[in-house]
Amino acid sequence: MTIDLIRSPARRSAALAGALCLVLAAVSPVPAAADPGTPPGAPPGVCDTGTPGGPPLPGTAPAATRLLGGFSFLEGPVWIAGAGQLLVSDMSPATGAQQVQPSTIHRLVPPARAGTFVGASGSNGLALSPDGQQVIAATHDSRTVSAFRLSDGARTVVASGYQGRAFNSPNDVTVRGDGVVYFTDPNFQRGRRADEMGGRTNVFRVVNGQVFLVDGTVRQPNGIALSPDGRVLYVGAYGENRIYAYAVQPDGSTGARSVFASIATPDGVTVDCAGNVYWVSNGEGRVHVFSPAGVELGTISSGAGATNVAFGGSGRRTLFITAGRTGDYGVYGIELGVPGYPY
Repeated sequence: MTIDLIRSPARRSAALAGALCLVLAAVSPVPAAADPGTPPGAPPGVCDTGTPGGPPLPGTAPAATRLLGGFSFLEGPVWIAGAGQLLVSDMSPATGAQQVQPSTIHRLVPPARAGTFVGASGSNGLALSPDGQQVIAATHDSRTVSAFRLSDGARTVVASGYQGRAFNSPNDVTVRGDGVVYFTDPNFQRGRRADEMGGRTNVFRVVNGQVFLVDGTVRQPNGIALSPDGRVLYVGAYGENRIYAYAVQPDGSTGARSVFASIATPDGVTVDCAGNVYWVSNGEGRVHVFSPAGVELGTISSGAGATNVAFGGSGRRTLFITAGRTGDYGVYGIELGVPGYPY
């Protein structure tokens, strides 16, 4: 999420307070790339059929169709192929002395609701573990990154803090094919809880249970995604109206950043299997589509308050967009020419 419209729920339990960097429990990473000099690419089953041809968009300015609505404030769509369901985080207005936002993960079969996956998730952005058995979530309620087991919703901690300090409010997350987790940490859902990051908003990665700083100078980092070949990490700077690109090394570390593109209020993001980048502009209510070289290919309209995107449906060629106004958020959809990531 981008703005302070809703603040997130957060109670740090004593158990989490003592834990600095916990292992991503029960996730089975896929084997490393055969070439030790090549970063792992997309998770298994996501982009296995080679680089698709043809244009991704049906024109330069298509519009998505509203499929269902009536939610409080949606974020973090992720497609679960086996179940044929879209999971979304639905955040409610902030409550309590610390002004933290409650959140629920809904299960949807657009254009219908299918039920609740986790009733008190405290989540924002969502992704999938490489083995497809867990949802990896930016959980602002406890100021952590968490994993929810798809089979029963059981929650474990992926990362609980950095160098003994609590994160601000983890917001968006992406996962590499070998299980390395990258996430953004603005302060949108920190509420009235203490700032333990010294005024900084950050980008982090988690490798084998250890948390590393990617960049501590991005103003309000928001959406985050990896290219299908694993060589580029994209991060949206909501406070700068910029999108940054970082070269990714095989061990998950990153090099110096460059400006990939500039758009107003960059929020959530996904990529397709040709490497095109789909970035939501929250203020514009549109998704900007860029080639891997940063050339804008067009935009997709979804209406005011767009927050995030994910590919799903048959063949993962439906782009789902979460957008709306507080109290009446919905899911929009549009069929595209190239399949993409489920988060």
